[in-house]
Amino acid sequence: MTAVEQSTLPPAVILAGGLSRRMGTDKTSVLLGGRTLLAHVAARLRPQVASLALNAPPDLFEARGREEALATDLPLVPDTLAGRPGPLAGILAALRHARATAPSASHVLVAPVDSPFLPHDLVARLHAALTGAETIAVAHSLGAMHPVCGLWPVVLADDLESFLAEPDNRRVKAFLARHSTAAVDFPPITTAAGLLDPFLNVNTPGDLTQAHLFLETRS
Repeated sequence: MTAVEQSTLPPAVILAGGLSRRMGTDKTSVLLGGRTLLAHVAARLRPQVASLALNAPPDLFEARGREEALATDLPLVPDTLAGRPGPLAGILAALRHARATAPSASHVLVAPVDSPFLPHDLVARLHAALTGAETIAVAHSLGAMHPVCGLWPVVLADDLESFLAEPDNRRVKAFLARHSTAAVDFPPITTAAGLLDPFLNVNTPGDLTQAHLFLETRS
């Protein structure tokens, strides 16, 4: 597979605008092997993208102090819509941010903050699946779609904003069904602890325990 040329690497935005109800705390600060989930995801993505930002509420770091905010080294990209209406709002913010900061980019990579084992060839394989400027390339693994992990066309921003203007339109898959979408399947990774889904989501304390086990077996 041909790697993405350095000059055409996409911008990327890590999505961390959720309420983290099942985890019980903000996921950006959850520790896995001595590093935050945010640090794990950022480390996976930095070599694959032209720039990296964080979609999160503007007051994310207020309770934790300026030092932690500086330690992330990521510009904050808040939702452009009020009320935290879900991951599509984060994707819309990513599209608007990409248009403003990387006007030549056709796509922006979005990925969730709770997936610490993202593939090192994520961008290359998603990029290879694009068939046009309006194609959305979405990651799949073990028979499941991961709609908030993919390359999203910047030109779809206006359509997405119009879609979200209807309060019942909150499902990512419903929006995907309106557009050309390429599914990119990523195989599981064999480890001593069993098969690791590279898109494992750390949504609950139980998921975090499982992630620790995988991290230990891969170190």
